[in-house]
Amino acid sequence: MAFTGQLAVITGGGSGMGQAWTRQLAKEGATVAILDVNSEGMAETASGFDTVHRFEVDITDSDAVAGAFKTIESSLGPIERVINAAAIMPFGRLVDEDPRVTNKVMSVNYGGLANVATAALPPMLERGYGDFISFSSMTGIIPGLLMGAYASSKAAVQHYSEILYHENRDSGLRFCCVCPPAVATPLWRQAEATVVPKLPAKGETLTPDEVIAEVERCLESGRPFAYPGKQTKFGVMMRRLFPGLVWKASHEAEGF
Repeated sequence: MAFTGQLAVITGGGSGMGQAWTRQLAKEGATVAILDVNSEGMAETASGFDTVHRFEVDITDSDAVAGAFKTIESSLGPIERVINAAAIMPFGRLVDEDPRVTNKVMSVNYGGLANVATAALPPMLERGYGDFISFSSMTGIIPGLLMGAYASSKAAVQHYSEILYHENRDSGLRFCCVCPPAVATPLWRQAEATVVPKLPAKGETLTPDEVIAEVERCLESGRPFAYPGKQTKFGVMMRRLFPGLVWKASHEAEGF
C-alpha cells in the first residue's frame, strides 16, 4: 500500500532516488520536505508542485539537520515518513583514494543517516507511528574490488538500520533498510566519473520506481530489509554461503 500520511521528509531530494520519490509522493497528494545541498536540483524536483518544500542542508552537519527537522515539524506538521536517500558514490582503489574522500563518503552516507535518525525519530516515536527508510546497497552486503569506501559506508548503514529496527520494533513505527543493486540515477553516473567496477556493471540495473515498489512491500510486510531485484536476492545468498566464490568472481572480473 502506498504512503497514506500527509508529510514526508526526504534527504537527497535534489536528484536520483530522492527526486523520483519526492515527485511520486507529491503527485499522490502528500506534502514533502526535501533536504539537499543541491539547490538547483531541489528547484527542479519542486517544479510544478506547491507541496514540495526545499531546505538547503548539509546532512553531515548534525546541528543543521536537527534545526531543519524542528522547523519542518513546527511549520508543516508532524512528520510521518522519513526517507534517507542522500549519498555519494566515488569508486577506486582504497590506497589510491584521497582519505578525505574516503572519510567524506562515510560522513555523508552513514553519518548523515545517524544525524537524520536522531533528529527525526524522537517525536515520531513519541507519537507511535510513521515510516523510517534508509538506503544501504547490495555492496553493503557483497563487498567488491574498487568499491571500498562506498561499500564500507553502506555496510555501516545496514548494521545501524538493523539495530535501530530492533531497538524500536514495538514502537508502532515501520522501518525498512533497502539494499538495491545499481539504480539508473545520477548517483551511478557519479561512480562512472571515477571508475566502474566490472562485476556490478554486469548486473541488473533497476529503475527508481522498482526500488520504491519493493520498499512499500517491505513496509507492509514488516520486514526490516528490502532486496530489490532477482540478482540482489541471489547475491545475498551467495555471500552468505559461498563468500570465496564471490571474491573469485570479483578478481576475475577486474583482472587482479
